[in-house]
Amino acid sequence: MTENFNSYIEHIEADFWRELCLTEGELRHYERGMEFARAGEVAPYIGYIKSGILKYVTRSVDGTEHVIGLEFENEFVADFPFSLYGQPAKASIITVTPSDIYCVPSKVIRSRMETDSRMRDIIMQSTVAIFSTVYDRYKSLYSETPQQRYKELIKLHSDLFMKFPLKDIASFLNITPTHLSRLRKNNGQM
Repeated sequence: MTENFNSYIEHIEADFWRELCLTEGELRHYERGMEFARAGEVAPYIGYIKSGILKYVTRSVDGTEHVIGLEFENEFVADFPFSLYGQPAKASIITVTPSDIYCVPSKVIRSRMETDSRMRDIIMQSTVAIFSTVYDRYKSLYSETPQQRYKELIKLHSDLFMKFPLKDIASFLNITPTHLSRLRKNNGQM
């Protein structure tokens, strides 16, 4: 089992990214519900979360919000690697709580990639790690029951219900809030 909710952190040069954000980033404050990145636009920053929590959101044709990712304090937030290539974000990244984030402009990193081979290698390594995390989650949607996904989620972050609304957790698990309530009740966690 991974130690971190977002397992990619264990497979990247986290100290490099953290140091980059802390030394070259600007500390920006985001109120609850603000967008760090907007779907369809190039995300302006890569950030290190000093405090707060965020969710990655995509919307279906009818406008229904679907939570596809979660980020916490002392983790990184980015539309990675798309912002580094000037590509529009595939999802919006929205603050769930007031958040303070050290932000480095994506265009600064993009520019550095052109001349810094170490930066390119770190970005490649990070891209592979993030892909692996996302692929594992995608695979679990097809190979695990909602109950299995729920238990794994709670094992990774037992305090999740104190941080996120029930509807966001249900969306992340790709189940209805009613189904999630039943799972919680059946596991004695209500």
